Amino acid sequence: MLPVWDMDGTLIDSARVVPAAFVRAVAALGGPPVHADDVVAAYWRGTPEVILGFLTGRDLSPAEHDVYYRELDGVPVSAYPGIADTLGVLRAQGVPFAVFTGASTRSARILLAAAGLTPDLIIGGDLVARPKPAPDGMLLAARRLGTTPQELILIGDSHLDLQSAKAAGSLSASAAWGHMYDPGAPADVTLRAPSELPAIIGCQ
Repeated sequence: MLPVWDMDGTLIDSARVVPAAFVRAVAALGGPPVHADDVVAAYWRGTPEVILGFLTGRDLSPAEHDVYYRELDGVPVSAYPGIADTLGVLRAQGVPFAVFTGASTRSARILLAAAGLTPDLIIGGDLVARPKPAPDGMLLAARRLGTTPQELILIGDSHLDLQSAKAAGSLSASAAWGHMYDPGAPADVTLRAPSELPAIIGCQ
């Protein structure tokens, strides 16, 4: 069983810095006043480019999209407690570090690097036709990892992560430490801490 990790709210604590970057970007682009809650409510729409266009209320050029990435670059973000140690245990067992995020590959690279994390594979929302809860990202991750969706387990804090795993035929693990964790959302496994994962996938 190979793990695939959601990013925001699962690997890294970005609950404040990402919405704040959007708020600053919208203001810089002359958009209407938005708040962090407005940003979070729009996450399901897809990549940062899609979200930014929605929040500003107009179509944006690539140069205008860059405004968000400039706001994101350099933000302070850290991995959740236990993530680095758990990834170390898995790497020692030869398990690849794969990420599937609704954020773009570009933003994932910025944020993961800021948190000191270096995945072997990043599936960003810009690489799939349909965002979570569609199975597209998990199906692509399986192909890139040379396995089947049934051999993957997606670890995520959002109900969208869990639904995406189910749609792909993969197992789902709810990250109870994440900021969007819902104890009522159906999951195959609930992880109270990252350190519980290696035993579940037979690596401890």
